[in-house]
Amino acid sequence: MGQTALTIITEEDHGVVIDLVYATPDNLAGKVVYQEAVCALHPDAEACLRKAAGYALQAGFTLKVFDAYRPGKAQEIFWSVLSDAQYVSDPSQGSNHSRGVAVDVTLLNESGQALDMGTGFDDMRELSHHDRKDLPSEVQKNRLLLLGIMLHAGFISIPSEWWHYELPNSCAYPMIESDLVKV
Repeated sequence: MGQTALTIITEEDHGVVIDLVYATPDNLAGKVVYQEAVCALHPDAEACLRKAAGYALQAGFTLKVFDAYRPGKAQEIFWSVLSDAQYVSDPSQGSNHSRGVAVDVTLLNESGQALDMGTGFDDMRELSHHDRKDLPSEVQKNRLLLLGIMLHAGFISIPSEWWHYELPNSCAYPMIESDLVKV
């Protein structure tokens, strides 16, 4: 069986805003990890992202993508910074981002401002977990809105990161080595 080709995600074709945070120094690693970055996903995840973008638009919002496909070398960098499997997958086990079936997102309002989710992206604290009862109702509403959009589009969530969504049975997908994202 041949290598799975990734589908490139563009703002124009997918109706999303792309801000690949790991191509900037403002991230978990504190440095530029992606020297060259293209937003891409496995075709199955791309189809779900396309649906999610449509559902967000119906509700008056736009999806903003922080990360999608991630090379294994990048996963090794993140693991060296934070070797806590609750937040970062052990690269020896493989990341669902490295399978091209996970995406990190938030919602933007009609003015292009990010909704308040209570924490920023990659805030690796319990405050970033779903089902927090100690957050303001507006934050709860925003997280639940994002959750509903993403679940309806075919993704599932993980308990520890409000921004992370992946396909069901993600581990069944093979790891993908692609030069679309250079580390």
